[in-house]
Amino acid sequence: MTQQQALEMSTDLICRDERESRLLRAMYRKSKVEQRRTCVLYTIAYEWIDREAPPSSSAGPTTQERMELYAQHARPLAMEAAQRALADAGTEPSEITHLVTISCTGFDAPGVDIHLFDQLGLTPDVQRLNIGFMGCHGAINGLRAAQGLAAADPAAKILLVAVELCSLHFKFQWDPKRMMGNALFADGAAAIVLEGDPTDQKICSLADTASYLIDDSREAITWEVGDFGFDMSLDSAVPQLISQHLRTWLEKWLTDRGHNLDAIQSWVVHPGGPKILDAVEEALGLDKDDLSTSRSVLAEHGNMSSPTILFVLKQFLEQQSKGPYLALGFGPGLMAEMALFE
Repeated sequence: MTQQQALEMSTDLICRDERESRLLRAMYRKSKVEQRRTCVLYTIAYEWIDREAPPSSSAGPTTQERMELYAQHARPLAMEAAQRALADAGTEPSEITHLVTISCTGFDAPGVDIHLFDQLGLTPDVQRLNIGFMGCHGAINGLRAAQGLAAADPAAKILLVAVELCSLHFKFQWDPKRMMGNALFADGAAAIVLEGDPTDQKICSLADTASYLIDDSREAITWEVGDFGFDMSLDSAVPQLISQHLRTWLEKWLTDRGHNLDAIQSWVVHPGGPKILDAVEEALGLDKDDLSTSRSVLAEHGNMSSPTILFVLKQFLEQQSKGPYLALGFGPGLMAEMALFE
């Protein structure tokens, strides 16, 4: 759906007066999202509430109903991403030794991982790990886990799959703190194959990862299970917190590993939103072009949570951009997660 279609639907279902309509238009415009994809046709939202009900009078489907939709749609979306990753890597499903799945938008067991076993034809002794409820930086947490698995078993071939159905948590009632989520988030899946043998590098090598918990930021980003979907809040202080704390930590971390900010050739930053990208840019002294790929993914796909950073990474790899690459994402905590590719 286009952002204009999303705005029209949201205005119809949520806004009770011209003031709310005006504020919503501003939020959707400032999101810099141009189009998004959803697992169900967006107009279905009109059927999820009583058509005669006034705007904002219904909270929409229950969490149980939304989880039923997650179980129905997350599996085939993850399957499609996994098949593409295996084909791109020239890897047969029978060669996979480990499966890492990532999602924060639904719970289902047996779920996506077992579906991939059944439909891909993974061998029954594939070891599996699920990275759950970690938010937008979940793919970096998954990469860290995969790196550990590969270190323990150099012959490992690891399939990592991230799938999110953010649209299922659309908020039907006016709440200024939650409306930006309606404007930004989308559905998507991405997958990648990682190998433990360093002599058989296909594209690039994951050199290291890092985490940093920012002080006094526990309420900056929250993601909680509610009665009518999951509830996200994004505090307006998040960009300022990033601007204040990111550079000092990152410079030290890179220096300890023989790098510096100027050595990073490609910035794979999760596009959590325009203000977050602006804050990273300001904190690290980057040029506008350095985050153009992140902004392009945001405009074309919206914020898909955990798969999004893999979309950004894929564009850099397809463009054969120079390394080293540095991937960076933010999530509840406020936590910064980072991965260095060489």
